Amino acid sequence: MAEKSESSIRLKLWGVRGSIPVPGATTVRYGGNTTCVEVRADGEIIVLDAGSGIRELGVALGNEFGSRPINLTLLISHVHWDHIQGFPFFGPSYHDKNQIQIFGYDGAGSSLRDILKEQMATPFFPVALYDLPGKIKIEKLESMDFKIGKVQVRSRYMNHPGVCVGYRLFTSKGSIAFLPDHETYDAFKLHSANSLSLSPEQTQKRAQEERAGLVKFLQDVDLLILDTQYTDEEYRNHMGWGHGSISSAVSLSLDAGVRKLILFHHDPAHDDKMIDEMVQTARKLASKSERPLEIEAAREGAEMTLG
Repeated sequence: MAEKSESSIRLKLWGVRGSIPVPGATTVRYGGNTTCVEVRADGEIIVLDAGSGIRELGVALGNEFGSRPINLTLLISHVHWDHIQGFPFFGPSYHDKNQIQIFGYDGAGSSLRDILKEQMATPFFPVALYDLPGKIKIEKLESMDFKIGKVQVRSRYMNHPGVCVGYRLFTSKGSIAFLPDHETYDAFKLHSANSLSLSPEQTQKRAQEERAGLVKFLQDVDLLILDTQYTDEEYRNHMGWGHGSISSAVSLSLDAGVRKLILFHHDPAHDDKMIDEMVQTARKLASKSERPLEIEAAREGAEMTLG
């Protein structure tokens, strides 16, 4: 995705699916690869998650840069397999001219480095992480607010099993929020409730506070990429699984004054026709509000521009 203008912020979707890749005739239009998004902003190449879509990104970068070095930053939202499974197949990491910074927060019980290393260890993969020729630097994030070059990044913990964060990128031409895995707080299904021994009243209060904090985190964002894995009917049978629904995504976006919502993390059981129907449902819900909200479903290969 070459820069067409130094003044524009460009984004491309390389993987939009959740849980597992689902290639095939029924997923051609929206795509079957798992989570990966590329952002070109203010001189930086920022990659969000390393699902199976990152393989095609690596091919494209290799074609674009040729013999020139590639310098990029990879932000990991969390270490569930569908968000890291593509990294062993990421071509730029196999060339010593390239520099790859990987940032993320430690998983539950294991460090980010150990988890990335283990998925490439024997007997799972033939090439060890430390044998990759690329200059790869893995860093645990200690702050929820940091910078990548001129891009300011803020992060926030999501309501998802284990350790999971969402990112908001503040660029010279607007902001992008990336929340690939998040379950609504409205149902008061906080994953911390049991471990903290909260009463139903305390859980409800905590849920209201957390949602208010998320609305503030997303306030006036230009582009929100948000977990909308389930229909509302499906969500009722998947409470506590850590994923969002159509109505909760629209409600959150309207409350936060989001300008454009991208329905993301498509369920592996959802074909192109089902995603079409989910988009129409989301737009109908949004139309009931007087607040403007543009809605699209994430489509593999789609490019968007800010500014």
